[in-house]
Amino acid sequence: MTDQSYPYIINQGLWNNNAALVQILGLCPLLAVSNTVINSLGLGLATTLTLVASNGTVSLIRRWVRPEIRIPVFVLIIASVVTVIELAMNAWFHELYLILGIFIPLIVTNCTIIARAESFASKNALIPSVLDGLFMGIGFMAVLVVLGAIRELVGFGTLLSHADLMFGEIGKSMTIQPWKQYTGYLLAILPPGAFLGLGFIIAIKNIFDKRRSRKVQKVVVSEPELA
Repeated sequence: MTDQSYPYIINQGLWNNNAALVQILGLCPLLAVSNTVINSLGLGLATTLTLVASNGTVSLIRRWVRPEIRIPVFVLIIASVVTVIELAMNAWFHELYLILGIFIPLIVTNCTIIARAESFASKNALIPSVLDGLFMGIGFMAVLVVLGAIRELVGFGTLLSHADLMFGEIGKSMTIQPWKQYTGYLLAILPPGAFLGLGFIIAIKNIFDKRRSRKVQKVVVSEPELA
């Protein structure tokens, strides 16, 4: 893997192979926790850290792991990383940890993490593997936060409510309430609202991709004519 391929890795993680929008993986925490921005950000950061640490570790030991036991070894590594993150969140972000609940240990079962360990980190050097984990995590977290922002804004009429759970005392002044008299829309914070919100985001991505593809095709067609 050369330095020239780094932009490709970044683009794959953020857009072309986004875990939530293209691979449609990790839907359980994506849909269950994304009712506020802070909840989404907390779980997104935990998932990103897991991807970076597990990818890096798998890359370092890839030459010494026998093929027939690689999956159990990868799962053990991921479970160890998640346990460390869970204990750290319990110690430093206890109230947020209580809200996220079972979905923190369930990061172990996120198909994106084991898929990146198997398909990428086990076949590439340390730096590309860490970069892949980082931007796959950021791509997943971005979708999580956008979905959380949509659901919180429509469902509660606020943004960044309870930011103090993550940012401390300064977070109490970060709450945004665009409409003072807005009472909220219950559907947005229920499971159907999560599906509708994710479908809306996927639809926007697909529209953008189609428009970009048409522009590229026009350029390709016009080049021979100019020649």
